[in-house]
Amino acid sequence: MTQDGEQLSSGKSKVEHLKETSNALRGTVGPELARDSDRFTEDDSVILKHHGIYQQDDRDDRARARQEGRDKTYFSMVRCKIPGGILTRDQYLALDDIATRHGNNTLRLTTRQDIQFHAVFKRHLKRTIQEINEALVTTLGACGDVERNLMACPAPLPDRARTRIQEYARRLSDQLLPRTKAYHEIWLKGEKIVSSEQPDEEPLYGRAYLPRKFKSGLAFPGDNCIDVYSQDIGMVPVMAGETLEGFVVLAGGGLGMTHGKVETFPRLADPIAFVAPDELVRTVETIITIQRDHGDRQNRRHARMKYLLHEWGVERFRAEMEHRLGRALQPPRPLRWEKVEDHLGWHRQADGRWFLGVWVENGRIKDGREVRWKAGFRQLLERFPFGVRLTPQQNILFTDIGDHQRPVVEGILRDHQVAFADQLPNALRYSMACPALPTCGLALAEAERALPPLVRQLEAILSELGLAEEKLSIRMAGCPNGCSRPYIGDIGFVGRTLNKYQIYLGGDFTGTRLNQLYADMVPLDRLADALKPLLVFYRDHRTPGEGFGDFCHRVGRDTLKAIGTVSGA
Repeated sequence: MTQDGEQLSSGKSKVEHLKETSNALRGTVGPELARDSDRFTEDDSVILKHHGIYQQDDRDDRARARQEGRDKTYFSMVRCKIPGGILTRDQYLALDDIATRHGNNTLRLTTRQDIQFHAVFKRHLKRTIQEINEALVTTLGACGDVERNLMACPAPLPDRARTRIQEYARRLSDQLLPRTKAYHEIWLKGEKIVSSEQPDEEPLYGRAYLPRKFKSGLAFPGDNCIDVYSQDIGMVPVMAGETLEGFVVLAGGGLGMTHGKVETFPRLADPIAFVAPDELVRTVETIITIQRDHGDRQNRRHARMKYLLHEWGVERFRAEMEHRLGRALQPPRPLRWEKVEDHLGWHRQADGRWFLGVWVENGRIKDGREVRWKAGFRQLLERFPFGVRLTPQQNILFTDIGDHQRPVVEGILRDHQVAFADQLPNALRYSMACPALPTCGLALAEAERALPPLVRQLEAILSELGLAEEKLSIRMAGCPNGCSRPYIGDIGFVGRTLNKYQIYLGGDFTGTRLNQLYADMVPLDRLADALKPLLVFYRDHRTPGEGFGDFCHRVGRDTLKAIGTVSGA
């Protein structure tokens, strides 16, 4: 099945038909689980996404499988739903155990503050889901055409307002979960709860759920660490001291696109309204119902809410919100961004204790030949009952650390070769990549495996040019869906085909501006060389304090192309 789905005579895509007739996300998943096969049917693989499961195969093994005349090696990616990225010590250790027993012995931190398990074989799938739920975590709604993980600034910094914001993330997440009992029925108890005569009801989502995935997040005033403009719904608190006055609500962001399809494009969210705290949940639900009722159900490539905002405009969208809410909306208040904080290093908490932000390369918690993140984090949490928080930059925070515990914490991490924030070159610190090959079925090129050596090449160039201290965000995605948010970084690399990429330039470090396509079909081994003349030009012609993305935006693409030497630029 293609990504946009086969179109039926009804005009709706095949995916829409599957959801409508799935009996509230049951499909034939239960019987397929019991069947002696390594894979699910294509139809059930669509339904499985709403349970937090993507059927995949080992793409490194495809050629060998063909040569040997056997089927592909099928397995699943399983994604948790962790509102605001907040876990207890026991939850993290349980998830670490699951990765060891049922996955590929790694935990993958995502750019939406989730944890993914890769290479979970079908025979381990049910027990994996059960153990995740036993840890009081869920996978329901982590993928699929529903509200996905609610993001929120994770840092427990010394103001009570952040705690309230994180509480809103949990409250919204609970409110927006699918109501189907299929998840409990298939994965947990194995007993039928709802008869065909009394089917599940989905008061928010309806029989066909949403036309496409839906993503929301809460930023903290002045700190856009969650990339709030990339969200279907973004929420920014308005504070008077530590008093929460309300939220500026944004809508219509989204970064995925499709190569060669001009009707698809990344888009930043628009500020829509200011709402009081007690109005937030209903306002979010109302926006979701507008997308449910008016989003494109014929072409999945054009089904995100950003296209509805683009075609309707803000005024019409706001008028529809007011009609459904039965009241006028207050205009949005101005937003001001001071920084994007990755929260790495040591910081004081509101209660006087400490939290430590630790960098994890591309979010992959594993034990390598040198750095042993997985063993180090486990030893730390087996010894101390610290809290755990996941960041939108694929890193991890350990919270609730006492003064006397800091030297021990540092010693454990050093013993496992885990780098501290002040040891990281900026090029490495602010880089992100999606998993891409060999597991993601949509990947056109490498990302997680390709970015580390590329960033180190760029780091050497920056050092040579005296630019090592400059903060610039570098993001790589293996396909145009843009899970690592490459379209709002200073530098974005997007997979075009195997070992060839697009280069995007001119976003800003604070995530408030889209970058632009600078070059297409650039070979992986030429990406660093393609950027070097532009970095020289930046060094020689920037204004004081000007970031690389801001500089590229100011001088313009034509000037950059005149400086550049890359084919396609």
